[in-house]
Amino acid sequence: MKAFANMHPAVSMLYFLSVLLVCMFIPHPVLQAEALLGGALFCAALQKRGAALRDLGFYLPLFLMVAVVNPLFSHNGVTPLFFLNENPVTLEALLYGVSLAVMVIGVLLWCKAYNEIMTSDKFLYLFGKLIPKLSLVLSMALRFIPTYLRQSRRVSRAQKAMGLYAGKSITDRVKNRMRVLAAMISWSLENAMETSASMKARGYGKKGRTNFSLFRFRASDGVLLAICICLLAVPLIGAAVGITDFMYYPRVGVIQTTPAAIAVYAAFGTLSVLPFILEVKEAIVWNYSVSKI
Repeated sequence: MKAFANMHPAVSMLYFLSVLLVCMFIPHPVLQAEALLGGALFCAALQKRGAALRDLGFYLPLFLMVAVVNPLFSHNGVTPLFFLNENPVTLEALLYGVSLAVMVIGVLLWCKAYNEIMTSDKFLYLFGKLIPKLSLVLSMALRFIPTYLRQSRRVSRAQKAMGLYAGKSITDRVKNRMRVLAAMISWSLENAMETSASMKARGYGKKGRTNFSLFRFRASDGVLLAICICLLAVPLIGAAVGITDFMYYPRVGVIQTTPAAIAVYAAFGTLSVLPFILEVKEAIVWNYSVSKI
């Protein structure tokens, strides 16, 4: 179940832009941690358990790499932990690297959730009239990557079933990969010709051509939109008045715990976990309905 995917595309787009805006441009450790937590929970709700565990094998090494690289190249800060090649590795640089890693992983998770929710038809619905050519190109490009990967796996499995992967040497592996690549090039060209013929048959580019859409702005969409705007306004106001200011150099700053700061943390935390709450609510309602059958 994807409860958040049933929302209006404009609401979904505004939500993702809101979370990414705060996560990338307000470098506060609490807000970045909340964005990371919300993205992880949302992706876990959208994916199967096996896929989530496979993603962990990618994100965890990336997190460690980003966190460790910064203190190795940046020696700012006044609290040296140890010296490496006569260069100090400081606590401030290490904490800044951890903060940077949290931000990077959080952005990647939210972009992954965006790809799951904002399909090509939703993107075309939002931007098809404003920038028709660019929106079509972007939509086709974003759709092409997962489609290409799925087709390459099909070709690889078909060739393996034919016994073409019997050899285990490096030369045989290279030949097999080149054979898959040749098949994928032919498939891509054929798919491009079919897409072009289909677009021509449907009258793409002609004047007076109308677009059909199933998306309707409902009352629930309006309520969610109002909630997102209100929750987004709180951290933006907090950033404007300096509540979210935080420094890593030359010394690590102090996280504010004033009532206004707590309100900012609570608002963005609620905004970050809002899709996960909707998914859990939908799952509970679904399981309850199934139990009544």
